[in-house]
Amino acid sequence: MIDGLPLVDAHVHVPVLGTLKPAWLRWARDFGPDGLLEDIWDSGGRPRPARLDELFAAQGVDVALLFCEYSPKATGTQAFEDLLPIVEQNASRFRPVANVNPHLHFPIATEVRRQLDLGAAALKLHPVHGGFRCDSAALYPAYHVLEERGVPLVVHCGTSSFPGSSNENADPAFLIPVIRDFPGLDVVLAHGGRGWWYDAAAFLALSNETVWLELSGLPPKRLPEYYARHDLTRLARKWIFGTDWPGVPGIAANARAVAGLLPDEVAAAVLAGNAANVYAGLHVAGEHRRA
Repeated sequence: MIDGLPLVDAHVHVPVLGTLKPAWLRWARDFGPDGLLEDIWDSGGRPRPARLDELFAAQGVDVALLFCEYSPKATGTQAFEDLLPIVEQNASRFRPVANVNPHLHFPIATEVRRQLDLGAAALKLHPVHGGFRCDSAALYPAYHVLEERGVPLVVHCGTSSFPGSSNENADPAFLIPVIRDFPGLDVVLAHGGRGWWYDAAAFLALSNETVWLELSGLPPKRLPEYYARHDLTRLARKWIFGTDWPGVPGIAANARAVAGLLPDEVAAAVLAGNAANVYAGLHVAGEHRRA
């Protein structure tokens, strides 16, 4: 908890370093605290689960959602199985998130089911790094699985500076048919429309009960600027807190900064309540899932 409020970080990367492109390592060093890679990862580039658990506890994080990513064109491969030793360290704090790439996984529904059966709380798609659009028919079998199981879809919705990125694929307009065709599927827009799509992402969230804005990679002090055309408190009721760790100076500092923008009740929903309602099987002390 942080300042008496439960805290969920819904966007965390803890890969095996040797599976990544050099640009990812530069990003982590440029935007994260000094010495973090040497502290959390061992000399072979594998995460130290116990040390990671200590760090997240010190930052007040009750639950962290751990991302994997199959994007050889951009950042490299962050395999789902590499997350499991961290989850085994503390299954109450850490939950994995599935990932598929339609260029790599077939049948895609089979791979989604496999990762969900291993405990994934959501499916993340990265159209920018993976080089695909989310309205592709190839992804519809995955969406059917998610809707059937009550598991949300997380989509990278924002620009990326990594070499090999296809930023045109982040346009939230590509999700309109998905939202229409799968009305029971919660859709989380990671990075909240970062770059060119803040208003489009906000409109989707405000006009669709099942769409949410996740704040990873967005400096909290600039949120009123990014969403200047909207009533911030009203829009924040659709926010989910996330950091894009390790590319952030500090989780607790970001959480306090976001909470400071909002009334207490809304801040509590942003920091944990909305995540508890959206992500599959997420249990956060003091929060209750919707019926």
